[in-house]
Amino acid sequence: MIQRYILLLAGLVWMAPCWADEAGNIAIATAMVNAINERNLDALDALVAPDVVRKSAATAGVTVNSLDDFKQFLRGDFATVPDSVMTINIIFGNDQFVAMRVIYSGTQQGQMGPFPPSGKHFDLPFIGILKLKNDKISEIWVEWDNVHALTQLGYFGQPGKR
Repeated sequence: MIQRYILLLAGLVWMAPCWADEAGNIAIATAMVNAINERNLDALDALVAPDVVRKSAATAGVTVNSLDDFKQFLRGDFATVPDSVMTINIIFGNDQFVAMRVIYSGTQQGQMGPFPPSGKHFDLPFIGILKLKNDKISEIWVEWDNVHALTQLGYFGQPGKR
């Protein structure tokens, strides 16, 4: 019986670094979302790698290949949706990745691609996957349903209604 406990304890000690990485990675991802919500882009320097890459089919044509590009992208987003807030609903991770389901909420006050300011509020769920390397976010993948957002903003009718 004691041998079982020793083996169990040895297994827990062996896995502890993985748990530490998971908790640390989740903390880094959460801190990034908080910094963006607070419009504290300088805080991203400690959280995001200088050569971060962001990919999203939802924003075709947007290129982010550095921390400076990412900050510029965020500044544009803040201009379009000045009251935007991201709320994390689900977050989990491991020693290399963090996955999140987030609700992005705000009011469109600026141009959004070809769509002029609507002045309307919208709530947009999105999925984000972050890759971490050396305790910094090195890759970002985000995807959402543009039709869902544009419908809330009044650019498309409700599905099934004419």
